[in-house]
Amino acid sequence: MSSLEKKVAEVFMEIADGMETGQFGARPKIALTGMGSEHGEENSMAAARIAAEAGVDVYYIGTLEDPAVTTIKVADDEEGHAKMDELLDSGEIDGAVTMHYPFPIGVSTVGRAITPAFGREMFIANTTGTSSGDRIEGMILNAIYGIITAKASGIENPTVGILNVDGARQCELALKELAENGYPITFAESSRADGGCVLRGNDVLRGTPDILVTDSLTGNVLTKMLAAFTSGGSFETTGYGYGPGIGKGYDKLVLIISRASGAPLVANALKFAGDLVKNNVFEIAKAEFAAAEKAGLAEAIAKRKPKPAAAAEEEVAAPPKEPCTSSIPGIEVMDLEDAVKALWKVGIYAESGMGCTGPLVMMSDANFERAAEVLKEAGYIG
Repeated sequence: MSSLEKKVAEVFMEIADGMETGQFGARPKIALTGMGSEHGEENSMAAARIAAEAGVDVYYIGTLEDPAVTTIKVADDEEGHAKMDELLDSGEIDGAVTMHYPFPIGVSTVGRAITPAFGREMFIANTTGTSSGDRIEGMILNAIYGIITAKASGIENPTVGILNVDGARQCELALKELAENGYPITFAESSRADGGCVLRGNDVLRGTPDILVTDSLTGNVLTKMLAAFTSGGSFETTGYGYGPGIGKGYDKLVLIISRASGAPLVANALKFAGDLVKNNVFEIAKAEFAAAEKAGLAEAIAKRKPKPAAAAEEEVAAPPKEPCTSSIPGIEVMDLEDAVKALWKVGIYAESGMGCTGPLVMMSDANFERAAEVLKEAGYIG
């Protein structure tokens, strides 16, 4: 058969597949390492069949066979991962779904969950891997990784919210700086009465944002809970898993699932991978990193780097005590006492506290406006 005849045959096969599945164009080639699941290889193969019927060309790496998929026989999980890497490096496959993978520092995964209150999908940025050794920098990068993944999944203008964990307020300030400097970010608004883009547990259940920014350990726990709460934790029933590894300059499409992931979730992960291939995730990543860097990403991160410890901590005496009837939220818990001392230095009596939305600095009504100015100038609030 000539090369032209082969090309014509491939086109007719794509048309036939499109008529059968409703999806036209080349089928994304996605590998699945099927060994190692707590539910057995049969669970993995069941997922491969579902994804194949939905238009994914599945390369099953394991011991089982099925007419709907291409099986690549391996003896064990270790050999399976070596074969997966070989297929990725050679370009024979477009991406892979697997149960564990050693991402380099700077690369972490963006999960995709189905939230229980309204059945909304939500991207969790991030769920495994380490975007940075610095917590604040990592969360800022996680937001960009989340935007990349959401856009590569077909959401043109995703909303971004930040979970109320340590680092949330500094991450918020950095992202708003980027937005003011021209990097397009649409911030989500909390469903709670006080609003804002720093979100609570209620917002997680409701799926308030398209992208929920957090640290990877918290994101990992949330992903597991949202996926497996109906089964008591032993079987992940809903969602798309822990998602693709994203990072600047990283161009290997590997998505993570858990050993506890059930067939419906694994099938979703394979389809998720297929969407990322079709939408050119790494081209979107290049464009997003370029836009964020143009808006001052490096500077926004540098401003939030931990300052070197002073040789001796400055002693600051508290002004005369007075009733604290006003409060300012939005300060990182690790910065709380320093923020109080910043007010003491200018003669404002203040105390630290903890409200239902997080840490507070409290002062009198009369000192509220001046205190807000001081804290803003010092970089504790936006």
